[in-house]
Amino acid sequence: MDIREPIVEVQHVSKSYRRGSQLVPVLVDISLDIPEGEFLALMGPSGSGKSTLLNLIAALDHVDSGTIRVGGIDITALSESELASWRAVNVGFVFQFYNLIPVLTAFENVELPLLLTGLSRRERREHVELALGVVSLSHRIDHYPAQLSGGEQQRVAIARAIITDPKILVADEPTGDLDRNAAREVLGLMERLNSDLGKTIIMVTHDPRAAGRARRMKHLEKGLLNDASS
Repeated sequence: MDIREPIVEVQHVSKSYRRGSQLVPVLVDISLDIPEGEFLALMGPSGSGKSTLLNLIAALDHVDSGTIRVGGIDITALSESELASWRAVNVGFVFQFYNLIPVLTAFENVELPLLLTGLSRRERREHVELALGVVSLSHRIDHYPAQLSGGEQQRVAIARAIITDPKILVADEPTGDLDRNAAREVLGLMERLNSDLGKTIIMVTHDPRAAGRARRMKHLEKGLLNDASS
């Protein structure tokens, strides 16, 4: 039994989407505690609700019912402006297709979240250089996304995700667009962020090899959480 304090508490959460005149349930009465320092993989077939659950935890979407607390904060009770401020500080995002801005260098892409802070230019540079060093891309600091491989672009995206030292990292199919070698490098990096820096990581994946790198797996099936995988 895990005695670590939960950093994420999902309690009786349900979510539906409207398709024409029909209301389609996506998540049904989901409850889940994620301890601080966990590396959790969420698996399930397409349409099972795993990305929806990730988006709810990251406050990119709203629950229909239930509550979600992250770091002791009930994010389901926050206003839109409060949520935007909360996300900027507490959540790092890693997406399947990197979401880098092509006209910005690796340095500038990683620096973006810091432009909303009160850090000086020198302080921002120190933070960016440190983050790119963590993902082993100090030598690519002035390169543009088109000059980087897919694996390198994803590592830049991870550096951007950790630049504000967020409470949680959420990763939606982070290796889905990578070849096997690049995927192995990215997953190894995520393992080190978890084991060496204590980052709490929640990863959606359909790949059993990727899920196998996590500390724990949960399966979603038709909006229901499979507790047998705890």
